[in-house]
Amino acid sequence: MPRRHIHVTGAAEAPLRAALRALRTELGVPAGFPAGVLAEAEAAAKDPRLPAYDATDLPFVTIDPPTSTDLDQAMHLARRADGGYRVHYAIADVAAFVAPGGAIDAEAHRRVLTLYFPDGKVPLHPPVLSEGAASLLPGEPRPALLWRIDLDAEGRRVATDLRRALVRSRAKLDYASVQRQIDSGTAEEPLALLRDIGRLREECEIERGGISLDVPEQEIVELPGDHTYTLAYRAPLPAESWNAQISLLTGMAAADLMTAAGTGILRTLPVAPDGAVARLRRSAEALGVAWPHHVPYAEVVRNADPTDPRQAAFLQECTTLLRGAGYTVFADGRLPDPAVHAAVADEYTHCTAPLRRLVDRYASELCVAAVAGDEPPAWVRAALPGLPDVMAAGSRRANTVERESVDIVEAALLSGRVGELFDAYVIDVKEREPSAGTVHVDDPAVVARVAGGTAPLPLGEWLRVRLAAADPGRAKVLFAPA
Repeated sequence: MPRRHIHVTGAAEAPLRAALRALRTELGVPAGFPAGVLAEAEAAAKDPRLPAYDATDLPFVTIDPPTSTDLDQAMHLARRADGGYRVHYAIADVAAFVAPGGAIDAEAHRRVLTLYFPDGKVPLHPPVLSEGAASLLPGEPRPALLWRIDLDAEGRRVATDLRRALVRSRAKLDYASVQRQIDSGTAEEPLALLRDIGRLREECEIERGGISLDVPEQEIVELPGDHTYTLAYRAPLPAESWNAQISLLTGMAAADLMTAAGTGILRTLPVAPDGAVARLRRSAEALGVAWPHHVPYAEVVRNADPTDPRQAAFLQECTTLLRGAGYTVFADGRLPDPAVHAAVADEYTHCTAPLRRLVDRYASELCVAAVAGDEPPAWVRAALPGLPDVMAAGSRRANTVERESVDIVEAALLSGRVGELFDAYVIDVKEREPSAGTVHVDDPAVVARVAGGTAPLPLGEWLRVRLAAADPGRAKVLFAPA
C-alpha cells in the first residue's frame, strides 16, 4: 500500500518538471512504447476477441478521478426480491486484446505496473488500448469480465458468477459528483445503493477484523491571487471508501474461486509483529489518539479522523503495519500459509485493475477457468510461478517513484523558504539516533526528515522546526529543530 499519495493540479513549474524528468532517467522508466508494440496494439484495438454474451442492456457507470481515461471497472447495483442486493461489476478484458507471448505481453511484463508521477503517468499498456479500445469509456461497447455477486440483506456474499460479456457504460462519474448526488438525495437507485452496500460491506469488514486506511492525500493547490502554490491534505470522500469496498468484495470472491479450484495467486500480508504494534501504540499515545488497551488496532484506525492533523499523522504511521504485502502462488490444492491478507482479514487477490496492473489479467483468467470448471490456460500456468517475483520488482520501482516524487514536489515548493520556521508533529524517531526522525507539517502539507539537534526528539509532540534544506534536484527536504 502506498505510504503517501500526491497529485499535481497544474502546478508543475520548470524546476519541478526537470527534477521529475531526471528521476525518470535515473530509474530507467521507458519514455514510450516500441514501434512493434504500438503496431500490435493498433491492430488489436481494431479486432479484439468479442464475447458471445451481450450485457449491454445493463446501465453501467464508472466512478474514477475526473481526469482518468484508463477505466478498468464499471458497476451496476440493484436490489433483489429477497431483500438482498446484486452487484454487477464489469472489469476491462485485457486478454481480449493482448496475445500471450506477443509484443504487448512482453512489454507489459517489462513494465508490470502503470507508474504515477505527479505530472503524469507511464502506462502499462499503450494508450490506444488502456485509454481507448479496452477502457470502459461511456457509450462504447467493450469486452469485459462480468462479475455477478449476490449479497444478502446484511451485505454478506451468497453467490458469485463470472463470465465474459459485452458491456456498455452509460456515464463516467467522479467521486465528488457521486458524493453530492448521494448526499443530496438526487442519485438514482443504482448509484444511491453504493452508500447502502458500501456501508454494509464496511460492517462486514469490522466483523472480519479488517481495516481500510483513509490516509489523507497531499495535493498541490494554487493560492488565490498570486499564482503561487502550496501543499495541502485532502481527506478521502466516503464515496471513495464505498467504491473501494466493491473492489475488495470482488477480490475476495476471486480468491475464493481460485482456492476452491486449487490453483491461483493471492495477495497476502502477514500479521504485523507485536513490536510494530507496540511502537504504533506509543505513537498514538504521544499524538493524543485514544487507544484503550482492550481496543484492537483496527478499531482505532477505523475511527481516526483524517481531517484532524494529529490523527492524520497517526494514519500516516499506520501504513507501517501494512508493509510486507506480496503475491503468493499455489497449485494442486496446496494453499500457502499464511493465505490471508492481514488488512483484509480474508483471502484476497488483485483482479479489478488489469489495465494498470499485470497480475490482474492472470487472476481473472484463473477465475474464468474456475467458474467454467476448466483447467487454466497454458499461458497462465506457464507464467504463474514467476509472477510474484515480477510483481515484486515492479512494485519496488513503483514505490520508489512514489517516494522520490513526493520528495521532489515537497522540495520544489519549499525551495524558496529555507530558513523559515514551521510547526510540526514528530511522528517518527530513529531508535539508534533519537535526535533524528520524521515530522508531519500541517501547513504546508509536508512529511519530511528532521535532524541536526542534540536532544532526543519528542515523539508525538509539537516541535518548532526550521527548514534547513529544500533542493528538488537532490529530492530532499530537511528540517532541523528550532
